[in-house]
Amino acid sequence: MQLARNFATVGAYTAASRVLGFARDILIAAILGAGPVSDAFFVAFKLPNLFRRLFAEGAFNSAFVPLFARARAEDGEAGGETFASMVLSWLLVFLLGVTALAELLMPLLVLVMAPGFAEESTLDITVLYTRICFPYLAAMSLVAFFSGILNTLNRFAVAAFAPVLLNVVLIATLFLAGWQGLDAQGAATVLSGGVFVAGLAQASLLFIAIRRAGVSLRLPRPRATPRVRRLVKLGIPGVAAGGITQINIVAGTIIASFWPGAVSHLYYADRLYQLPLGIVGVAIGVALLPDLSRRLRAGDVGGALWTQNRAFEFALMLTLPAAAALVVVPFEIVVPLFERGAFTREDAAMTAAAVAAYGFGLPAFVLIKVFSPSYFAREDTATPMIFAGVSMVVNVAGSIGFAMLLAPQGLAHVGIAAATSLAGWVNALLLFTGLLRRGDFVPDNLLWSRSLGFLAASLALVIAAVLIADGLNGWFFAAGDRYATIALLIMVAGSAAIFAVVCEVSGAIGVRDLIRAFKKS
Repeated sequence: MQLARNFATVGAYTAASRVLGFARDILIAAILGAGPVSDAFFVAFKLPNLFRRLFAEGAFNSAFVPLFARARAEDGEAGGETFASMVLSWLLVFLLGVTALAELLMPLLVLVMAPGFAEESTLDITVLYTRICFPYLAAMSLVAFFSGILNTLNRFAVAAFAPVLLNVVLIATLFLAGWQGLDAQGAATVLSGGVFVAGLAQASLLFIAIRRAGVSLRLPRPRATPRVRRLVKLGIPGVAAGGITQINIVAGTIIASFWPGAVSHLYYADRLYQLPLGIVGVAIGVALLPDLSRRLRAGDVGGALWTQNRAFEFALMLTLPAAAALVVVPFEIVVPLFERGAFTREDAAMTAAAVAAYGFGLPAFVLIKVFSPSYFAREDTATPMIFAGVSMVVNVAGSIGFAMLLAPQGLAHVGIAAATSLAGWVNALLLFTGLLRRGDFVPDNLLWSRSLGFLAASLALVIAAVLIADGLNGWFFAAGDRYATIALLIMVAGSAAIFAVVCEVSGAIGVRDLIRAFKKS
């Protein structure tokens, strides 16, 4: 099945990027810890990184890909290139303007992002780091644009590989900072510069890939053509709908800035649940939209429904076990990964609590990536935007309420994470029921039977993970980094093996099914 191979291609490269991202964050935790400097850097990185996730991980392309596919279908390759070139011209004008304005107004922008950073020294270093990082936004917007073109042409590999460069550059930057013996503030400054360099590297890679794919882009004078106007009409609600999870996280960061260390603890927790979300959710969001657009354009409604059901299965198969592990054994995951250097046992406990709260929402975050393309492929971005707006209200109200409720226990950041998960479920359920009402999604019998099997396998995984964690408790918490890492590997391997066995026995999915899926064209 071509769709399965596309999922695997995007997922594999995303997995490589996220694994390198963990290595990067382990180094950041060791060098910066979880204090004022790390809070400042994470806020600085959050803004351009938000746009990376909004654009590079599918929200911008929710509007661009269907229109680019239509232009190629109706006007041929030349028509597609004309439309893409006009979009590129407008995109460059917009990015230059936004970047220049943001650099001038950066102190105000930082106060909007982190109003709790009222102390002059914290505000000053945050402004400095954000000014250095911010051009990354422009580079990643171009990467997203180039990726949309390549994905429409069914070329997923290079676009999926591009994020790997970010982590390679940042890891090299951190090693350079350590080699130079820089203090935390100096290391954060150098790291901010690495973010900008990484953006340029990714944009250059994708531009070369576009040229090799035979797509010739020009820079015509920007004009408001009918297709460009249609892109704007679809794109604004598309970005709001497709990126609502990231918008909610930013809202959480704003609220977390009022509690010292909360931004950093949420960041490290976010990195953990973003691993399965990136591998599964991004793979689905990127690969599913072009496939649905092509099928619906050809009138293959039955094929579109089949694709949606299999994407749902794929999401459940890989998300349920990950969510179960994050909820049940978060401390055993956080300690081996982050507890070293400036990152203390107390930091690990605070981060683990947020990981568990995010874990409850992980299936919802991924299902949003499954359901949203069904709207986008039909050029309906308004409905998901409305649902996203409801979700955002729930998130903001919940973050403030839960944070205030848990603040006396020093767990305000956990309340923020819990509100983000609640908002994710609200959004996912609204999208799902909307598709059911419109008849644009009909669960088939195979989906129901396999879903039950995945639930049973996840329950077995929970039992296995708890038993292994209890048996290796001494290795996790008392024997040093090396033994804690070995214990984590044993727990992951043992739990995954139990999950696979139950999936096979229950008939949910087996090795033969997976092999057949990837061999079938």
